[in-house]
Amino acid sequence: MKPAQPRPAPDSSAFGVFSYREVGATRLGPLPEGYRHLHHRVRIGRGRTVFEAAGAAVTTWRLHRSAGARILAGSPWAEPGTDVKVSVGPGPLRLSAPCQVVWTAYEKDRTGFAYGTLPGHPECGEESFMVELREDGSVWFTVMAFSRPARWYSRLAGPLVPVLQLGYAKWLGRTLRRIAAGG
Repeated sequence: MKPAQPRPAPDSSAFGVFSYREVGATRLGPLPEGYRHLHHRVRIGRGRTVFEAAGAAVTTWRLHRSAGARILAGSPWAEPGTDVKVSVGPGPLRLSAPCQVVWTAYEKDRTGFAYGTLPGHPECGEESFMVELREDGSVWFTVMAFSRPARWYSRLAGPLVPVLQLGYAKWLGRTLRRIAAGG
């Protein structure tokens, strides 16, 4: 069953070898220097029902799958230590990115997780996906990340990578809004 309380970042020596040192930085901040930073927040609806639907979609991989990513995960929901392989793109251009869940939050008004990159990922860093129910009843989705190129082709893509990352974060927000509304 999914954890009832937030779970800490695992020790990378016990759960795998992350390709960066600042494991867990998306949970507590600040985001580390020497990386590109992404912070995208969008309102996705209102009320506890929307919050619960959105939180479930985020932590069971439904959001990413609905947004067009192929997800192979070692668990049906996000939990620290779970290996996740995210693949995007068409056919022979499909890029695969090995990750591992670093931390999770299954709280009354916050649900989400972060995964960190493993060797072989085109980037090096961490990305979190958080759904929050605020006191005014509004429900917000936040994607926060820090990354830098780890492969020759991501270095070659240069300034295009942050544009693609922001575009994907916005696409996730639109997709989550639709899912949480019952779509």
